[in-house]
Amino acid sequence: MRLFDRIEPTTLDRRDWQLSVVSLVIIVVFGVSLALLMYPAVFGSNEVSAGHTGKVLFLSFCALFVLTVTYLSNREYVVYKLRRSLGRHSGQIELLRRMASTDLLDSLGGFSHFRDQLTMSFHRAVQVRESFSLVFVRVEPSSKLKSPQEFPLALGDAARALVRKLRADDSLYRLSSSAFGIFLPNTAVAEMNRIVERVAEGLIDASDVGNRFTFGVGVVNYPQQASTAHEMERLAYSFSLSKDSA
Repeated sequence: MRLFDRIEPTTLDRRDWQLSVVSLVIIVVFGVSLALLMYPAVFGSNEVSAGHTGKVLFLSFCALFVLTVTYLSNREYVVYKLRRSLGRHSGQIELLRRMASTDLLDSLGGFSHFRDQLTMSFHRAVQVRESFSLVFVRVEPSSKLKSPQEFPLALGDAARALVRKLRADDSLYRLSSSAFGIFLPNTAVAEMNRIVERVAEGLIDASDVGNRFTFGVGVVNYPQQASTAHEMERLAYSFSLSKDSA
């Protein structure tokens, strides 16, 4: 039985259609066979042949059998059309999601914008003697991902999860094809750690139960963990390259 239990998720609809067709064929075979077995007993010329009542019952059985097969065939056709319609709508929804993910990723500032923001923020932090933090997020496709074409959609969902976890003054940048940088102004280490926890929770939810992607998080704070803008930029640059060079 294990041989017949091996069903791939991608062929589930086809297997369901095949099972429906086989069930309908079995019903037709049994009904026709029973009618053929009943016919000689009802319309035979021997003395034990059924009378008028037997003929009425036989014809009623045939009519009921035809109506049942017609109804089941019609229902199967309706379900088939609904499946095709759902398939088309699912494809359209998938296309819209991919377009939304692409637009979101394209709207994020790149590494050059991140570097400009870092330079300006560092000079401001030095002048007013306040701290700020950087959070780096690297997203990688999971081994459970069905196809590489699904990773851009998963990457867009990860970026959307990061946006939802940002505060009003925070900024999100795309450091490389699969690495993001989050700028947290006026943020000390303790608050930075709390934000990282929220970011991790959002990414876990965005990954779904299928674990579409994995992620790594890096952090750096001025002035406790870095003392110059060049040092922080170097950390961001190395983090952005770590996925692409893997």
